[in-house]
Amino acid sequence: MGIDSAEDEQELKKSKIIGIIGLGDMGLLYARRFGEAGWRVIACDREELYDTMAAKYQDEKFETRRNGHLVSREADYIIYSVEAENIGKIVALYGPSTKYGSVVGGQTSCKAPEIEAFETHLPLDTKIVSLHSLHGPKVNTTGQPLVIIPHRSNQNSLRFVRLLVSCLNSKVVELTAKEHDRITADTQAVTHAAFLSMGVAWRTSNQYPWRTPKWIGGIENAKINISLRIFSNKWHVYAGLAITNPSAHDQVLQYSKSTTELFTLMIQGKREELNQRLQKVKRFLFHHINNDDLLLNDDILKEFSLSKTPPEGKQPNSHLSILAIADSWFNLGIVPYDHIICSTPLFRIFLGVTEYVFCTPGLLEESIEVAANDPTFRQDDLHFTIAAESWAKIIKFGNFQLYREEFDKTQAFFQPMFQEANTIGNAMIKTILERVKERDSTKE
Repeated sequence: MGIDSAEDEQELKKSKIIGIIGLGDMGLLYARRFGEAGWRVIACDREELYDTMAAKYQDEKFETRRNGHLVSREADYIIYSVEAENIGKIVALYGPSTKYGSVVGGQTSCKAPEIEAFETHLPLDTKIVSLHSLHGPKVNTTGQPLVIIPHRSNQNSLRFVRLLVSCLNSKVVELTAKEHDRITADTQAVTHAAFLSMGVAWRTSNQYPWRTPKWIGGIENAKINISLRIFSNKWHVYAGLAITNPSAHDQVLQYSKSTTELFTLMIQGKREELNQRLQKVKRFLFHHINNDDLLLNDDILKEFSLSKTPPEGKQPNSHLSILAIADSWFNLGIVPYDHIICSTPLFRIFLGVTEYVFCTPGLLEESIEVAANDPTFRQDDLHFTIAAESWAKIIKFGNFQLYREEFDKTQAFFQPMFQEANTIGNAMIKTILERVKERDSTKE
C-alpha cells in the first residue's frame, strides 16, 4: 500500500503495531513519542523486570509485553533498542518469532554487527530498515539528525518507517550501514576519546577542575561540562560505538598516538617543531574559518561554570586534549565539516571548541608557548596522555568489561555533580545550538 495522503496515514496508524524490544533511555523515548503521535506501541524489556515495568509504565501511551517473543509476534515494525554488545544474542533469541512480512530495525550506534545479526537470525520474508537518532535521550529530537538505513526493503516499507519517525521532527538522512559506521566513527570516536580521557585524568589526579583555580575560563567550562555530560550517561552508549565499529579503532589509536607525540614535543621543549606541526593541521582543517565565523568565544562560555567562586583570571593552558583532536583528524585525513549533516549536538560543540582553540587570534600560539615552556599543566597533561593510551588499549582489545570498569570508576568520582552539570550543560548546549542555527542560516 502506498502512503500518499493523510487518509493513508490514519489507516496505517489503525492497522499497524510498532514494537520496541528494550526499554532503556532511547527505547523509552521512541515508545513515548510514537504512542503520543497516535501509533499503537507495544514494548518489552528483560523478562525478569516485567512486573516492575508493567506497573511503572501503566499510565503511558504504550503497552508492555513480557518478552520479545510476544512483541515480535504482534508488531509490524520491530525496533531492537539494545546495547551493541548484546544485539547478536538478543536477535538470535527473538528473531525467529518475527511476524510474517514485518519490518525490523535497530538503534545501535554501530550497524555492522546489527545488520549481521538481522541477516543471520531473521526470517527471509522480513524487511530490514534500521535507525539511529544521533543524539541522547534527553535532547529535543526536533532538527536533530536521524539516519535511516534501508538495508533490505521496498518502497512501501521505507515509506512506512519514514512516516512513523516523522513525529520526531528530525532531519532524516538516508545512508547504507557501511556509510553510517564510517561517518559516526569520523564524527564521534576521536572526540569521545578526548573527553573520556579528560574525566579519567581528573579522577586519577584527584581533582574536581571547577574547584581548581587554574581551570578557569569559558573554554575550560565547555571541556568540564562536556566530559561530565558523557560520564553522566550509560557506559554502553560509548563502548558500543568504540568497540564494535572497526573504523573507530584506528581513530582512537591515532588519538592516543597524537596525544603522546604532542606531549613528547612539549616535554622536550621543541616549540618550533610543535608550532610547525600544528600550523599545518590548522591550514588543513580550518583554512576556511576566519574570526567572524567562530561558533564559540569566551564571553559565551564563561557563564556556564560549575565553580561557586568568581574567577580571578583565565590561566593560559596547553589544551593538549583539543590539539590532539585536530592532529588526529589531520593524520586520518578526516575533514569534520564533511559530515555536519550527521553530527550529534555534542560533536557540534566538540568542533566549536576545537575551532575556538585553533582559530581565535593568538590562542593557538599561546597554547604552543605554554605547552613548550610552562610546566603548570605538565602533570595534568601527563595524566591525560596516560588516560588516552589506556582507553586506546581497552578499545583495541575489545574488552567491554574493562571499558565498563574504567567508566564506572570515573562516573562514581563525579557523581555528586551530575545533576547540576547537566542543568548547566543543557543551557550551554541550547545556547551553542542556537548559534549553530544562526551561523548555518547566514551561509544559505
